[in-house]
Amino acid sequence: MSESFTKGMARNIYYGGAVFFFLIFLALTFHTTKEMPKRDNRHNITEAVERGKELWEVNNCVGCHSLIGEGAYFAPELANVYDRRGGKDGFKAFFSGWMKSQPLNIPGRRQMPNFHLTDQEIDDLAEFLKWTSELDDNNWPPNIEG
Repeated sequence: MSESFTKGMARNIYYGGAVFFFLIFLALTFHTTKEMPKRDNRHNITEAVERGKELWEVNNCVGCHSLIGEGAYFAPELANVYDRRGGKDGFKAFFSGWMKSQPLNIPGRRQMPNFHLTDQEIDDLAEFLKWTSELDDNNWPPNIEG
């Protein structure tokens, strides 16, 4: 190898690296487009899930909570709250009681406001959280408690 680094060598490294990473990008894009249809659960979206998603957005839940890792980390991750808090058998009862009892007013704890949601709105939000728990998220978050 030559003692000095020439412009030609730098150019070859630049173009070679650009081509290499462009090919990596294409391969990952192809892989994603191949795998995504297998993970799609849009067919499970009901009107209750849509209303729950709208409540999630209107009340800015993502301002404190994260959902599948997106959002704030002030309060717990909620993508797996359905599984953590009773699942099919007990989640809706737990969630309704939890939402109605806020804020807990425990000193030294973060306080969730009471949004004064109706029973129907709480049920819709529970359906949205149930739907998110059914997404194929590659076991995210890794901590069961979110």
